[in-house]
Order: sequence, then structure tokens, then C-alpha cells
Amino acid sequence: MFRRTFWFTAGAAAGVWATAKVHRKLKQLTPESLAAQAANKAIDAGHKVREFAVDVRSGMVRREAELSEALGLEAAADPALPAPRRLVAVEHPRTTYPYNSHNRNEDH
Repeated sequence: MFRRTFWFTAGAAAGVWATAKVHRKLKQLTPESLAAQAANKAIDAGHKVREFAVDVRSGMVRREAELSEALGLEAAADPALPAPRRLVAVEHPRTTYPYNSHNRNEDH
């Protein structure tokens, strides 16, 4: 009698576990869930591309500074020429990235 009760309980528990697992998987495969997962992955990819662009830009600025120093371009600035643009760091919720406005009205 004890053996039958044990196996009945074990079978019922396995059935409940399997049913719950199947329902969870089916819920993940609904169109709404798939769309949300795709949107989250697209957002994450956008953030990674932005971080890559920030890394490239900071490396570019650093290398330009090294080259300017090596060529002696920093000291010999012509006063008739406009001042070089400087990047300004802007706070963002996920990252800090350099900001360079392309508004030509700021130059005048």
C-alpha cells in the first residue's frame, strides 16, 4: 500500500511539473512575448552599437591629440581660424557619451 501511494504521488508531482513547464514554454511562444523579446534584443543591440561608437570616437579624439602633440599643431594655432570643436560629455541613463552638435548656428 505504501509503495502504491509513493508512486502515485511521484507521478502526480511529475505531471504537475511537466504541465507547468509546458505552459511556461507556450506562454513564451505567444506573438506578444516574441515581439517583446525581439524589441528587447533590438534595444540592447542599439546600446552596444552606441557604446562601440563612443569607444571609437574617444579613441579617435585621443589619437588626434597624440598626433597634434607629435606634430606640434597645438601650440601654433592661427588666431584667424575658428577654434577647434571640443566634445562635451552628456549624461545618459545607461552611458555617458560624447556630444557634438551639428548645429551650424553655434559656430557664429
